[in-house]
Amino acid sequence: MVLDNLNRIKEGYSEGVYNSKKYGLTKTSFNNGKSIKFYAEELGGNDFVSLNYYITKNKELLKPCEMAEQKVIHFLQKVTLIQNEENRKG
Repeated sequence: MVLDNLNRIKEGYSEGVYNSKKYGLTKTSFNNGKSIKFYAEELGGNDFVSLNYYITKNKELLKPCEMAEQKVIHFLQKVTLIQNEENRKG
């Protein structure tokens, strides 16, 4: 489920809306997509979400950075991607 939500976010920088606030999102993949670094920062605010995600032969590991796992999961489930919405209109 976490990987599905990460996969809908494009590589590099994008923007999204979460709890009526705009966020800058940065996603970087390593090792042919087996390792993902994700960081989201509230634009004009103090909130952020940060995580690393690893896919091994045996399992997938979500490693939030200094925050509760539930905060990371909720953000990934609920963020609305701005670029994706604009692309659908055109």
